[in-house]
Amino acid sequence: MITLSPIKRRLVYVFFFEILAITLTTFILIVLSGSDAQESLPLAIIIAIVAVVWNFVYNTLFEYWERRHQIKARTFKIRSVHAIFFEGGLTLVCLPLYMLWYGVGIWTALTMEVSLVIAFLIFTFIFTLIFDHIFTLPQQTKAVDCPT
Repeated sequence: MITLSPIKRRLVYVFFFEILAITLTTFILIVLSGSDAQESLPLAIIIAIVAVVWNFVYNTLFEYWERRHQIKARTFKIRSVHAIFFEGGLTLVCLPLYMLWYGVGIWTALTMEVSLVIAFLIFTFIFTLIFDHIFTLPQQTKAVDCPT
């Protein structure tokens, strides 16, 4: 197991997550659009960039909202609302991209987006489990190293 500082851990997480996410997105877009990697890879990279930027902007705004409303705990309800609005915002950007890139209608674009959302729910869960097993949190290492 590897222990990194919180900032290095986040950077490593984002780097590996996005590399694998681009690969997964490219594969799914190839299957759903009938295109090839040469056509789908650039769009997968664009989507990854959009997702990273949206993640930063959205979470900054969400945390501002939490502070403004003095939210002390992220309950299941708050986490659910957070996830729904995050994915909704990303979908609003991605649907037109699919439509323009592949020249498809809204229903085909929606099928692409729903397929990617489902795939990413599974991917994110598995990736995070593996990542957390390899890259421990600093506080986990201290708890193991210090006998009681």
